[in-house]
Amino acid sequence: MRFKLLGGGNATFERQRTNEFGRIDDVYFTEAMGTTDAMSSPSAAVDARTVRLTIPAKPEYITLGRLALTGIARLHELSEETLGDLKLALTEACTNSVRHAYGEGEGEVEIVYELHPDRLVVEVGDEGAGFTPAAVARALAEEDLVEGGLGIAIIRALTDELDLTAGDGGVRLRFVKRLQIS
Repeated sequence: MRFKLLGGGNATFERQRTNEFGRIDDVYFTEAMGTTDAMSSPSAAVDARTVRLTIPAKPEYITLGRLALTGIARLHELSEETLGDLKLALTEACTNSVRHAYGEGEGEVEIVYELHPDRLVVEVGDEGAGFTPAAVARALAEEDLVEGGLGIAIIRALTDELDLTAGDGGVRLRFVKRLQIS
């Protein structure tokens, strides 16, 4: 598996550890992650480490996003609870794209991870059918918790910032988790 790094370079994983159910638990990166420049992502600081992962919009590929997050988290000490919260938030964001973006058609989900010294920014995007501005406002309203719409509320509860944008070019969900500086 290869991950394209913004700012150039690649990261590969050397090995993986599976649990008793045959599922992958950890990814070990063998090459250092690249440092972005301000041109590669408008929100990326010069000292951010950024990985971009594109997966097919199918449920079985969401695990790859979680694996990448686990590998990236090894670069900054995170508690098991924080990593678990981030994995859940990522799963919810990816599931929204997989379930709603392309209907029964084919498509891709892009996940961008930016690891800063003080925060982790994750952006999940697709190029499928977008929300209307009114639907985005309803999805972000705390009082609007309907069945099938809990993912946004879960992400909001687990992260420090949440931004959802939608348009003709798809949907982008961005969340931020502030990290303890060691």
